[in-house]
Parts: sequence; C-alpha cells; structure tokens
Amino acid sequence: MQLLAVGLNHTTAPVSLREKVAFPADQIGHAVAAARSWFGAAAAPGSTDEAAILSTCNRTELYAASQIPGGVDAAIDATAHFLAQYHKLPYGELRPYLYTLPQDNAVRHAFRVASGLDSMVLGEAQILGQMKEAVRRAEAAGGLGTYLHQMFQRTFAVAKEVRSTTEIGAHSVSMAAAAVRLSQRIFDTVSEQNVLFIGAGEMIELCATHFAAQNPRSLTIANRTLERGEALAHRFSGRAIRLADLPDMLSQFDIVVSSTASSLPIIGLGMVERAIKARRHKPMFMVDLAVPRDIESEVARLDDVFLYTVDDLASTVQTGIENRQAAVAQAEAIIETRVKAFMHWMDSRTVVPLIRELHDSSEAMRLAELERARKLLARGEDIDSVLDALSKGLTAKFLHGPQQALHNAQGDDRARLAQLLPQLFRTKR
Repeated sequence: MQLLAVGLNHTTAPVSLREKVAFPADQIGHAVAAARSWFGAAAAPGSTDEAAILSTCNRTELYAASQIPGGVDAAIDATAHFLAQYHKLPYGELRPYLYTLPQDNAVRHAFRVASGLDSMVLGEAQILGQMKEAVRRAEAAGGLGTYLHQMFQRTFAVAKEVRSTTEIGAHSVSMAAAAVRLSQRIFDTVSEQNVLFIGAGEMIELCATHFAAQNPRSLTIANRTLERGEALAHRFSGRAIRLADLPDMLSQFDIVVSSTASSLPIIGLGMVERAIKARRHKPMFMVDLAVPRDIESEVARLDDVFLYTVDDLASTVQTGIENRQAAVAQAEAIIETRVKAFMHWMDSRTVVPLIRELHDSSEAMRLAELERARKLLARGEDIDSVLDALSKGLTAKFLHGPQQALHNAQGDDRARLAQLLPQLFRTKR
C-alpha cells in the first residue's frame, strides 16, 4: 500500500497558482470520489483506494492510500496528474510547485500540518479544525479506509499532544492581528476608521474580534446571507449589509477585510475605482484573505489603495518566531516518535493477509481431522485411540510444511530456516 501526500502551499507556490488549485468546500466530496476513481483505474483489480483533500487559503493537499503498480514513483505521478487534470491545468505548469511525500514522509507532514508547524503562522490552531473538516468530508464521500482513517486519528492525537505539552502556540501573531498591525501603518488609529468585513466565516470572525478591540468608528459585515451577517455583527455591536449592496456602499469604508468561499472575485477594479473617486482619493486599506482571491489583483495598482493578500502578511506573522524555537524542537521530537509508531502499525498490516491465510489453512486442517475423528467414533472405535490419532494427525499436518521447506532448502536459506523454526514453534535446541 502506497501512502502519499501531494500538494502545494504558501512556501512552494504563489497565491496566483494556489487559487487555481483550490477546491471549493461544496466540491470536496465530488473531488474525493473522482480521485478514488482515478486511482482505481490505474490500480490492481480489487484494490481499495483511499483519498482525502485539504484545501485552505495557504495549501491544497491530496492524501491518498493506493495500490497502483509501479511503486511510489507511479503513485506520485498519478496523484500529480489527477490534480492537473481535475483543475484543467497543464501538468508541466503545476508539477514544479508540488511537493510529493511518500510513506513516512506523508505521515510526518500530516502530523506537522495539524500541529501548526507547517503554517504561515507558526503554531496557529485554525488548521487543525480545517483538517478535521476535510476528513469529515472525505469520510462522508467514502474516501477513508483503514489506512487514512488510522493516519488522521493519530494526526489529531499528535496535534493535541503537541499543543498540550509544548508552547508552540505561545507568542504567535495571527493573520487577524497582522491585519490590524498593517492597517496601523496606513492610519494612525483604527478608532477613527470605518471597517468592513466581507464574509461571515471563522477567519472573518477572528479578524472582527481583533479589529473590534481597537474600537473602530463603525464595524460592518457584508454577507450573501443577511441573517448570518446580522448574527455576527450583533456580537460586535455592528451592522450587516447584503453583499449585493456592496458596489453602492464600498466608498464608505476605510478598511476592508475579505474572506469568502467564492470561486470568483467579489470586488473588481471598476468597483474600487468608483469608490476611490467618491472618497476623493482618501486612502483605502484592503486585506484579501481568500483563496481563490476575493479582490481582483489589478486593484493593487491604484495609487490610493493598499491591498494585501495572505502571502503579503507572511513577514508580519513571523514576529516572535525566535521565542518558539524551543517549542518547535519539542514538537518535532514528539512527531518523530509518533511517525515511527504509525509506520510500525503499517508494517504490521502487511502481514494481515498472511495471518488470515494461515488461520484459514489451519482451520481447514482442524476440520478435516475432526471429521475423521467423528467417523471413527461413529464406527465404535475406542475414544482414547481416536483422540490419540486426532492429535497425531493435527501435529503431522502442521509440521509437514515447515519440514518440507527445511528439507528442500539449501545453504543460507536452510541456515535461516533452522534459526527461525525454533522461534516459530518455541522449541528448545
């Protein structure tokens, strides 16, 4: 069984490519099913292929367990081709940005991601919830089998252990806090600005919490569903507007933070140009935390607009990383131990078919000897003689295979068997 993690993240690919490879939440189930079919077409008949997809603003990763002939290289190639084909991208354009992690490297990567060690914000906790949601969707789509189910359960246990026994999350600067810091470079104080949040998900909730702490002049939530926007706005004593009203109201806001699951930009160049004109060129600070992006990249060219994407916030969120190096070392040590334990479990799974075959053959021997004993008893044979014959018959059948193997083996093979057989049958030499 080949265990794989293939994907790209904020360190290997720019946001312009990551948004092309992102999977909308409502497509994850379909994509998982498509991945399993893709692997199944290349795998041996009767194999059970597993798949799960993690897609966030910072990464898109496909985890797979497959029995594709040709080993690890063939499995990696099939996975990379699936991502390119699904998103209708030239394979040559995508492949240089992908990391391809087989076996223990895939397990180690999953453990590190869930623990916050592979995040733009070192030690951030949001990725664990995102991974749990990805696993839930994969399971609902039938993508999890024995291997991925076990791997993700151990992944969540490792993440919990890392967070509870190290200070990996201490001193971290979140994306939301970084957005506040950047806005303070443009405006002297947030308390005099009108702030707009587009979307009503977890990231927007975090950002709203940080900005609300600065007591802005006003706080507004724009969302496709007004009721959900109102529920979030009420928590921060703000107001809610419909997303459809945004073109007419954008000019009212000094700070705009957007993070939705839209597959297309919500704010275009023309909308912002009209807003800036209505504002008489008063500066506007915009943060686009969505992947795919909510704000057209061309907006950054406008003189009075300061547009930042998730990648632009990278340097800001690394503040304090030196204080967490000791915790990182502790976390890596925990992860390494748990990776070895998981790979030992995987190795043990390879002998399961052999154990099952041994059990079936020994059961067949037992039943055959038992049937023979019953016939002898039915003919009136002495019970002690029947039991003696039964025990001798079973012993002879069990020893026939090892004895034949030892008799036919030569040289080093015979020496290895001679050393192994006493261990198997626990005999004294």
